[in-house]
Amino acid sequence: MTLEADEFLRRFLLHVLPSGFVRIRYFGVLANRHRSLLLNLCREYLQMRLPRKVTTSLANLCQHCRSGIMRLVEVLSAVRLSAWLPDAPQPENSS
Repeated sequence: MTLEADEFLRRFLLHVLPSGFVRIRYFGVLANRHRSLLLNLCREYLQMRLPRKVTTSLANLCQHCRSGIMRLVEVLSAVRLSAWLPDAPQPENSS
């Protein structure tokens, strides 16, 4: 989108606060003071369930940094894993 200089300055100055004013980052539903109460009320109106609480056990922590949470996405069988790795040995057929 191309704007004339006057229009660009007008739009830019709409975001500049006069001196003495403080920008409020979050207000309304996302205000810190009543956030949990209002979010629960919104979920009730929208007929949504509460989100599951993430339980962190030692098994779910990242093995490298011990701070991130690892979530199980998919378990690969040996056959599917060998399809992804070009130099992986082929699994033996045990039947």
